[in-house]
Amino acid sequence: MSRYRPPPPQSSKYITPAGERRLRAELDRLWREERPRVTQAVAAAAAQGDRSENAEYTYGKRRLREIDARVRHLRKRLEGMVVVNQAPSDLRRVFFGARVTLETPTGESRVYRIVGPDEFDQEPGGISMDAPLARALLGKALEAEVTVSLPTGNEAYRIAEITYPPADS
Repeated sequence: MSRYRPPPPQSSKYITPAGERRLRAELDRLWREERPRVTQAVAAAAAQGDRSENAEYTYGKRRLREIDARVRHLRKRLEGMVVVNQAPSDLRRVFFGARVTLETPTGESRVYRIVGPDEFDQEPGGISMDAPLARALLGKALEAEVTVSLPTGNEAYRIAEITYPPADS
């Protein structure tokens, strides 16, 4: 068996203004606060002498590599991002940034917000626009029936409400 693994599919480049602010704040915090603090701790640990048995030095260097990897990732992601800061012209259809209320056949109501793949974990009820449910919803109109294929089987929903938050969120 070969070691080759196909690259993961590239995630979407769309983000809300609030999501962009969060990513930029994380990048700024890592670069201006955490990295200098860890660098100083590593320098102090290195000054103690034998680095081979110095846990503070070893773990500090590991943390620096983690910070640098995250900084590279954030810079690369933010470089190509498209900030969506206005609602679409047709507010009766589901597009990026929409807060969608879905009804199940049993009458249960669920609310989701379609956001970018870099911010869905920060948004209450947020789902990535790359998720199967979001892909099934995109472009659909109010009152439309949507069927989503899940590993557990197909689920049907009816779009009960579509709203778009203010442009800055």
